[in-house]
Amino acid sequence: MEAELCQGLQQLPQEVRPLVEGRLPQGEKKKYLPPTARKEPRFEELQKVLMEWINGTLLHEHVVARSLEEDLFDGLILHHLFQKLAAHRLEVEEMALTSTSQRRKLAVVLDAVNRSLQVEEQQVPWSVEAIFNKDLLATLHLLVALAKHFQPDLPLPADVQVEVIIIESTKSGLKSEKVVEQLTEPRADGNEPAGDAFHELFKLAPEKVKAVSEAILTFVNQKLEKLGLSVQNLDSQFADGVILLLLIGQLEGFFLHLKEFYLTPSSPAEMLHNVTLALELLKDHGLLYHPINPEAIVNKDAKTTLRLLYYLFRKHKLDVDRVPHGTPN
Repeated sequence: MEAELCQGLQQLPQEVRPLVEGRLPQGEKKKYLPPTARKEPRFEELQKVLMEWINGTLLHEHVVARSLEEDLFDGLILHHLFQKLAAHRLEVEEMALTSTSQRRKLAVVLDAVNRSLQVEEQQVPWSVEAIFNKDLLATLHLLVALAKHFQPDLPLPADVQVEVIIIESTKSGLKSEKVVEQLTEPRADGNEPAGDAFHELFKLAPEKVKAVSEAILTFVNQKLEKLGLSVQNLDSQFADGVILLLLIGQLEGFFLHLKEFYLTPSSPAEMLHNVTLALELLKDHGLLYHPINPEAIVNKDAKTTLRLLYYLFRKHKLDVDRVPHGTPN
């Protein structure tokens, strides 16, 4: 946690100044989510999973969410979502057209949600005011709580954190404080998805890891041969995401335009962009069976890289006899 007493607006980030200049009464606090935090891959992944969950749940309700910030503030989608999840009808107007009626409807919905979750309004990181004012963090906290309560098997990305700026107006000026806000919990064992076969393989049968690695390496090189590429080290050569993207394109039969990724990445940020894009493609093609942290691939984590490549291997292996004894099912 980092705090500093600002002697004026000039010491605050430029994009924050218009939000607080002349608008923050003394003694009040305001939370600000910087653009850099919004672009964190795991933060974006959490929003994507929740959006797909909402729209999948409400598929037959003819209600579609396109933005968690813009579409949930008036209570309409939250109303339908809660009724569907809790199988409980709320006595509230279906369409609220004025600001006053929207706020009133949202209050009824959140009151029902809090009672269903058995929490007090003062204990939760969301409120009618925050949701109605399109506070993305408050909305995410609410949706995560609903998902954990009504659909605990939803594969939310674990350990999602985001850095926010808390600004407080004091007698001496504006006080800004950077804090890390936790949106989802770390995994029980600190890293691995529950029931993941690769966790069991590395833990209980490390002698078989070499056989699995060799089979996957053979498979990868067979598929990359047409591109004139060769891989000797699975961990290091996939860290920048380039070969991974080319392999996915070769296997799934599509071409990535060079403007979409960095062919010769020169920084960790560019490598992370490539790997994140690859993971999004895998998810779109139904091949990402557990959430994977792209930073682990960039950091050459052997277990994560092998697990990711096995997802491709499992779908595209040349024939079943090539699978070594002991390969995870």
